[in-house]
Amino acid sequence: MHQFHPSCADRLRFHGSLIAIAVTVLAAGALAACSADDGPKSSIDAFVAGWRKGDLAAVEFVDATGAEVSAAEVTRQLKELSGDLAATPPAVVLRSEPKVDAGTATGTITVDWTLPGDTHWTYDRQVRLNRDDDSTWRVIWEPQLVQEKLVKGDRLGLRRDAARRGGILDAAGRPMVEPRPVVRVGVQPNQVPDVDSLVEELDAAFRAIRPALSPAVDVADLPDRLVKAEPDAFVEVVTLRDDAYRQIKTRLQALPGTRFDAEKLDLAPTREFARALLGSVDAAQADDLAAHPDKYAVGDLIGQGGLQERYDDRLRGRSGFTVLVERSGQDGEGAPTGAELFHRDPEPGQAVKTSLDVRTQNAADAALRAEQRRSAVVAVRVSDGAVLAAANGPGAAGENLAFTAQVPPGSTFKMVSAVGLLDRGAVTPDAVVDCLQTLKVQGRSFKNSEGFALGRVPFRTDFAKSCNTAFASLAPELGGEGLALAGRSLGLEGQWDLGVDVFTGKVSANGSPVERAAAIFGQGKTVVSPLAMAAATAAVARGRFEQPKLVLDPAPAAPAAAAGLKPSSVKAVRAMMREVVTAGTATALKDVPGQPVQGKTGTAEYDNDPAHTHSWFIGWQGDVAFAVFVEGGGSSTESAVPIAERFLRALPR
Repeated sequence: MHQFHPSCADRLRFHGSLIAIAVTVLAAGALAACSADDGPKSSIDAFVAGWRKGDLAAVEFVDATGAEVSAAEVTRQLKELSGDLAATPPAVVLRSEPKVDAGTATGTITVDWTLPGDTHWTYDRQVRLNRDDDSTWRVIWEPQLVQEKLVKGDRLGLRRDAARRGGILDAAGRPMVEPRPVVRVGVQPNQVPDVDSLVEELDAAFRAIRPALSPAVDVADLPDRLVKAEPDAFVEVVTLRDDAYRQIKTRLQALPGTRFDAEKLDLAPTREFARALLGSVDAAQADDLAAHPDKYAVGDLIGQGGLQERYDDRLRGRSGFTVLVERSGQDGEGAPTGAELFHRDPEPGQAVKTSLDVRTQNAADAALRAEQRRSAVVAVRVSDGAVLAAANGPGAAGENLAFTAQVPPGSTFKMVSAVGLLDRGAVTPDAVVDCLQTLKVQGRSFKNSEGFALGRVPFRTDFAKSCNTAFASLAPELGGEGLALAGRSLGLEGQWDLGVDVFTGKVSANGSPVERAAAIFGQGKTVVSPLAMAAATAAVARGRFEQPKLVLDPAPAAPAAAAGLKPSSVKAVRAMMREVVTAGTATALKDVPGQPVQGKTGTAEYDNDPAHTHSWFIGWQGDVAFAVFVEGGGSSTESAVPIAERFLRALPR
């Protein structure tokens, strides 16, 4: 049924007996309806608004033959025609006033679809209307109203063309992450005669890989997954690098039901290569898709952790899109017809250039390979502050302790304390500072590792042998702020901009006499990261602080300012750090090939149990400054120093 829309003449005719007041009211309404708002424009406006809202009840439709079409049917067809774009209806506006020719009219609308990535596909369409006997303007419905190439049974399809991901480059501009061969190991359920035996054999094979996979491959849920899968499905167990797969290839291929799929993935040179710093690139998971429906689609590769996640938008580039016409086949699935309606080329991702040196990174990773405790090795070039390596253990798992750990530095902090004492003239390397077995400060007893005492020896010997009591006795010389000021001169507590998160340390200040005595040898409230200590070590080696550099392009916006150090102080500390290696607590390093090694050992208590200690070593050789940290590593000579030796011996010469 048409709604009654009387013409101007009809509105002044009345049939039957109407009371006078009704005549008056209807006549007033008729005069209002004869205003300039009447005509095809109001029908087009209603269509435009209804398309966007998915509600066309206010619009009357006919097809090209003039037969009526219900608003509900047009709404259904409109949704079907929209296909992959139905979830995001377009913005539609009337572009120009409709032109009327007797009983027909034509208006132009602009249709603006917003595709993923804020891409806009915009075009004009003509809306045709006719006027019925009641002077109602009806929209002529046809699929071409949505897009000129559509016919009944078609739908709009959206093809997403992924952009080539940008690389993370080393200091030489070479990609560190590039396509490398991998093998997907899977199982076909209907080919497995004994699931329990298969699980046992797979577990044993994966554990035989060296270096050991970390985290280990967990096959405990494999039986349940096989039960739930289709009989001929490929149930993936793990993806292995080609070198790891080859170690157990014969064992795996002998197992009934195993299947293998070789491909290439974007990977670093080794499994553990700067993993925590670089991050990884993996398929978007359900939570990623839910959190960013306009950004990610099924099958997208996105950065997870580290630089890959921090710079994901830059590295991913911008996906391309093609809107095409699809037509339902016999199976009901849409198949492309070959007609492309819109195309935007993908824009490749941009590279991120870093200061990392592949050979130094490999040396750092190799040094940690046998360490089962959480640990880190970080290396900084002395001459310019470039971060050369950042290794974290165990294996490829874990957080970036090298940059973000917040732990007490132990006796490595004596390097910082010595700078502060020498700057103030409170001591000289040859000044005698008694190394007692025990020193009491306000009732608190301080002692040395394993209770040793050196007696009256030069300060440089106190430093080389790491005498806590000698340093604690000098704590009053620094005052409340002296230790913190010395730390800040070496870059600690600074606002660094490396392009990635880093903890630059927090140095104890204005504490009680007991706190100051503890803080001067790296206990108390002072906490640092390995990178913070490596940077401080590099500052001593070069004679000035320079903020470490990691991300070179895009360059960080606000790096910390450089600052000079007192030449006489750092000269003395350098000599004392050399004596640590030649005659002190790190003599295991004195025969390392290459230039002389300078350094400082450290054992740091981290709770109320003196047996619970972290292990440290900081130092430099030639142009490479570094820090080694082992969480809960105990004596530095038993864990951190051997790691430092492995690192130095593996460095390129």
